[in-house]
Amino acid sequence: MQLDFKHKQSAHCENGVSSNLFAYYGIKLSEPMIFGIGSGLFFSYLPFLKVNHIPVTSFRPLPGMIFKRAARRLGFKMEKKRFSNPNQAMSELDEKLKEGIPVGMLVGVYNLTYFPKPYRFHFNAHNLVVYGKEKDNYLISDPIMETPTSLTSKELRKVRYAKGVFAPKGHMYWTVKAPQEIDLAKAITQGIKQTAKDMLTIPIPLVGVKGIKYLAKQLRKYPKKLGNRKASQYLGQIVRSQEEIGTGGAGFRYIYAAFLQEASDILKQPFLRDLSVEMTAIGDLWRDFAVETARIIKKRSEVENPYDGVADMLVVIAEKEKQIFQKLIILKDA
Repeated sequence: MQLDFKHKQSAHCENGVSSNLFAYYGIKLSEPMIFGIGSGLFFSYLPFLKVNHIPVTSFRPLPGMIFKRAARRLGFKMEKKRFSNPNQAMSELDEKLKEGIPVGMLVGVYNLTYFPKPYRFHFNAHNLVVYGKEKDNYLISDPIMETPTSLTSKELRKVRYAKGVFAPKGHMYWTVKAPQEIDLAKAITQGIKQTAKDMLTIPIPLVGVKGIKYLAKQLRKYPKKLGNRKASQYLGQIVRSQEEIGTGGAGFRYIYAAFLQEASDILKQPFLRDLSVEMTAIGDLWRDFAVETARIIKKRSEVENPYDGVADMLVVIAEKEKQIFQKLIILKDA
């Protein structure tokens, strides 16, 4: 039992799963286009939510939101489901495959046997597609892998019911109805305006541009408030979230820049191409921030007050992102 499902590698799992699933139904869009339409660019610093006793820094909306928004704006009707009973979860997956429906799902990374061991960590919001079954092996399209792979029934069950924060609980999702045609310009405009609003107008100082500035203030306090050892651990968590978990800061800015470049041609708005160049430069600044924080963690920084130094970098980034999104939020409806 194997569907004619085309696997395509991507930089980020949720973008890739969305792009591959939509393509199965004839809607072929690039990863940056999915990311932009799904309003995937975001920032939040959540001191009240901790992983390993360290506040969460996130560079994306909640898992599943990119897919949900992109699907809705493109005209897909989707269904999702969680299961308290693992046996029921596996049975329903088999039924969907028999019906010729590829199934997306959230899984835990730590026990994915096809991942190299250094890349396995406790992260329960990884997306993949199951598109077939041969005896006891499920055929897997994991978009961050170069080629399709597989998991045994036991292995798939284990990652579907990973324990810990954001436990997936057998979460799976699939297409109920695909659109015959799409209004791409309208979807792009909706995606851009949502991202700009999220980054500028949410009245909470922990998210968007305000959240980046808030994190900068906290960084300045780290050495005295936490001590050198704990401050270094907090910094390490930020960099890991930015550069390793779900692509994050610099990588997402590069993807969004590519989206703005595509959108410029489709909407016939040349200024979006200019903003694409600016967003790429901001991605470079996020990468510089990651490099400098790594130097602090390794005690190799040559800056006199290193925590103030990286905080200053964040303030610059926040101001530059604010300027871009102020231009995007007034984009006219397509």
